[in-house]
Amino acid sequence: MSGGRRKEEPPQPQLANGALKVSVWSKVLRSDAAWEDKDEFLDVIYWFRQIIAVVLGVIWGVLPLRGFLGIAGFCLINAGVLYLYFSNYLQIDEEEYGGTWELTKEGFMTSFALFMVSGITSAYHYAQLLQRLRQENRLNQEAEVAVS
Repeated sequence: MSGGRRKEEPPQPQLANGALKVSVWSKVLRSDAAWEDKDEFLDVIYWFRQIIAVVLGVIWGVLPLRGFLGIAGFCLINAGVLYLYFSNYLQIDEEEYGGTWELTKEGFMTSFALFMVSGITSAYHYAQLLQRLRQENRLNQEAEVAVS
C-alpha cells in the first residue's frame, strides 16, 4: 500500500435533470451553443459591447479620430461587430430576443458613454506623453548645442 491519497474530482455543476451546466465563457466561444436563458445571452451581448467600447475608445484616443467621423465610426463598428456575432456566428433566432433592433441596442448607451470616457482619457494621456517626449527631445538638443 502506498501512502498517497486518491485525487478527488471537483463536483461538476449540474442542472435539475442531471445534465452538465456549460459555463458562459464556453458558450460565448462556441457557435453551436444553445442559450436557454435569455437574460444570460443579453448579459453576454451587454458586456461584449462594453469591451468593444473600451478598446475602440483607446484606439480612437491615440489616433486623432474626433468629431462626427469618430462617433459614427464607433457606432458602425460597435453595432456591426455585434450584429455579425449574434446573427452569423451564433446564428440565433433574433425574434426570440425581441428582434434584431433589441439585440443591436442592448447596452448601447452605456457603451457609448464608456467609449467617450476611455477615448477622452486616453487622448489626454497620449497628448501628455507626446508633450513630455518633445520636451525631453528639445532639452537633449539644447544640451548637445551647449556641449559643441
